[in-house]
Amino acid sequence: MITVRKLPIKITPSSTRTLVRPFVPGNSSQVEHILFRVFSTSPEEQQKVMKSIYERMELPDESIRSIFIRHFENIKSRIPSNIEISDARKEFIGACFTQQYSLESTALFNPSIVAHPVQDKEGVTKFIISLRAIGEGHISSITFMEGEIDADFRITLQENSPVIYESERKEQLYDKGLFIKKSNELGILSDLNTSLFNRLSAHFTFQDLERAISKTRSSNVFKNNAELERSLNSIRMLALSNFTLSFSTDTISERAIYPASPSQSNGLEDARFVKFTEEDGSTIYYATFTAYDGKTIMPELLETYDFKEFKVSTLNGSAAKNKGMALFPRKVNGSYMMLGRQDNESLYIMTADNPYFWHDYQPLVKPTYNWEIIQIGNCGSPLEIEEGWLVITHGVGPVRTYSLGVILLDKDEPWRVIGRLKEPLLEPTREERFGYVPNVLYTCGAMVIGRTLVLPYAIGDVVTTFTLVSVDEIMAHMKKL
Repeated sequence: MITVRKLPIKITPSSTRTLVRPFVPGNSSQVEHILFRVFSTSPEEQQKVMKSIYERMELPDESIRSIFIRHFENIKSRIPSNIEISDARKEFIGACFTQQYSLESTALFNPSIVAHPVQDKEGVTKFIISLRAIGEGHISSITFMEGEIDADFRITLQENSPVIYESERKEQLYDKGLFIKKSNELGILSDLNTSLFNRLSAHFTFQDLERAISKTRSSNVFKNNAELERSLNSIRMLALSNFTLSFSTDTISERAIYPASPSQSNGLEDARFVKFTEEDGSTIYYATFTAYDGKTIMPELLETYDFKEFKVSTLNGSAAKNKGMALFPRKVNGSYMMLGRQDNESLYIMTADNPYFWHDYQPLVKPTYNWEIIQIGNCGSPLEIEEGWLVITHGVGPVRTYSLGVILLDKDEPWRVIGRLKEPLLEPTREERFGYVPNVLYTCGAMVIGRTLVLPYAIGDVVTTFTLVSVDEIMAHMKKL
């Protein structure tokens, strides 16, 4: 039996950690009603209200002030330009269009761990852990924590900031050729909207696209305006799903990826981060995740160098159609490689020459043992060790019990499984059987330091902990295939 060293660390959800974000009324006329009441409020009364807010919010006054001013700018266009507004009133207006959202009040789980981009302590490995957080309305977001692992594998976590700041959605340049290819892959390119691209240059902004849509609409010679509108809107929605988020805060735990596009409106699920090494030796962090709009799931991709700016892109192709895609940490034989599940029950391996388009895939592992009799999938990106690619899997057994297993892939031919544990590496104990979702152990990514597997995992989809396992022990118990 493999020795599994479970650590006493517990990462639990907190209703006191909040995201300060814009408040946008569902009814546009309500904005005007709010503004009317704002301008009817005396400066003395506004000052009294703001004093109470500053005393209540756990933020430096200057930070709160800058947030309120930024949120004022969001609705500034709704105010007649001939009205002079003092800075104090701008803050008050901004406060009226601000809300605090508790990202992780319900659950905090499905961790993914990677080495920190800055390693400045000898004998210590700094890491970043991402987590799926669920808050009000059952909306999922991605939150972050920092920590360290010393030479004796003692793990310490930095204390989280009580406040999470909103990101800034930055202008992105779209590549026309790539955008047309994505549109075609998604089946939204049609005779009705192809002329739209003739009005765009090789690289264009969202504002350029909006102008081109307007011109295409005004020059419409088709009788079916509704059909044209649907085709143009589908192109617009694709653009809105590909964007860049930037954070101005210095502390990683003050950042979170909150739904920011139509495809993500009901949440971002189970990010699998990996530190990817390019062929020239440079590195970038990727994370595959599932975007959910309440009806449809869509695999998407995050890219970052510093966890401060994130590029968000849709994933396309016949192979990019299910949950749980996990990218290899480098190219293999000149190709990008990915694990995924195309049939809802087996694990597949994919190859591509472009990280955004996935077509070629083949079966890798099918459910074999009783503890994975219902389905099998990956639990994060493959980990490169001397013997090959170590893959943490999840197996679903009776009573929808999620356990963690391990397979080993050939290093040069990763479509070949050369080893597999017959028994779970981890399965829910009697004490671990309850939670937000009962009978579930799950992770979205581990790391290997030396010959030790550092494995964060969630219990019951509510609380996250760590375990340490010897890679040598795993190898000794693995069934050779």
